[in-house]
Amino acid sequence: MNKIIIAIDGFSSTGKSTVAKQLAEHLGYIYVDSGAMYRAVTLFAMQNHFIDDSHFNIESLVSALHDVSIKFKFNENLGFSEVYLNDKNVEKEIRTLEVSNFVSQVSTIPEVRYQLVKQQQLMGKNKGIVMDGRDIGTVVFPDAELKIFMTASAETKAKRRYQELIARGDQVEYKEVLKNVQERDFIDSHRADSPLIKAQDAIEIDNSNITIQEQFDKILKLVNKTLEGLK
Repeated sequence: MNKIIIAIDGFSSTGKSTVAKQLAEHLGYIYVDSGAMYRAVTLFAMQNHFIDDSHFNIESLVSALHDVSIKFKFNENLGFSEVYLNDKNVEKEIRTLEVSNFVSQVSTIPEVRYQLVKQQQLMGKNKGIVMDGRDIGTVVFPDAELKIFMTASAETKAKRRYQELIARGDQVEYKEVLKNVQERDFIDSHRADSPLIKAQDAIEIDNSNITIQEQFDKILKLVNKTLEGLK
C-alpha cells in the first residue's frame, strides 16, 4: 500500500497537532510535531541562560547546538510520542507560556532551522509520516503529496490556548495569551528565514467554527482522495 507525506502548516493554536495525531493514529503513520522541536531548543536556550526578557545571546546558542539532542518516544499510556531533550522528558516544560514567549525568536535563527530541518527530512525518508509546523510544506517537504494550511481567528486561537493552559494548572490571563498569539503570528509571518506562508498547492482550512471531529473528517477525505490518486 502506498504511503504519503502529509504536511500540515499553520499559525499557532490552530489545532495542527490535534488533527496530525488523529491522522497518524488512524493511518498507522509516524507523527512528528516539528514545533515541539523548536520549543525544545528554546527550553535549552532558557536553561543555559542564552535568552530571557532582557537579552538573547544568539552566538552562544548557535555554538551549543551540537549539545542539543531531540527525540520522540512513544508513550503507550498517553497514546502519543513525548519530546525528550538530551534524554530528559520535557513534554510538559516545553508547553509553558514562558517557552511560547521566546520560541518565535529562537526559530528565526538560520542555524537552528538548518539543523532541525535536516533532522525532519530524515524522519520522512520512508514516507508514512504526518508532520505539522510552520514551513513543512514549503521548506521541509516541498514535494509532499498532501499539504494542509490551517488558520483561525486570533481570538479563537487564544481561547483554545488559554483553556489548554488553565486545564494544565498554569496561572495565566486571557489577555496575556491573546497578546502572545498575536505576537507569534506576526513574527512567524515576517521572519526573514522560512516565513510562515501558505504553499501554492496547499489546501486551506479555517477551523474557527468547526468541531475537532468535523476537521478530522474533512482532512481524512483529502487524504483518501490523495491515496486514491496514487493507485
